[in-house]
Amino acid sequence: MSVIPDKYLDLLTAKPAFANLATVMKDGSPQVTPIWFDYAAGKIRVNTARGRVKSRTLKPGARVALAILDPQNPYRYVQVRGRVLTATEQGAAAHIDSLAKKYLGKDKYPFAQPGEVRVMYEIEPTSAAGNG
Repeated sequence: MSVIPDKYLDLLTAKPAFANLATVMKDGSPQVTPIWFDYAAGKIRVNTARGRVKSRTLKPGARVALAILDPQNPYRYVQVRGRVLTATEQGAAAHIDSLAKKYLGKDKYPFAQPGEVRVMYEIEPTSAAGNG
């Protein structure tokens, strides 16, 4: 059973909604980044390049929070708390291309840098609540 209330599933599946992802830095301070994401098999999947701040904070077992705003109504949102289950390079390049399709309407991620290594993370939601 999903911890995401049914009335907010459209924000994860049907709309190109951005999420604000909160992680914790090594020194214990919070870090927040707006991100692209998708939702598959009850897990939230995010993607970044190795070496970025997110790739240093998104380790398996790490606790995270996401605030996902409705693009048509920013007063409607869902907050999801969870933990990182997996981090993998396998399939990460195809995943960022699928996110580029969702968010930009492009078949290929247009911002790739030479030598960049993509990493895909699966987040297991443990609680969720929303507004609107």
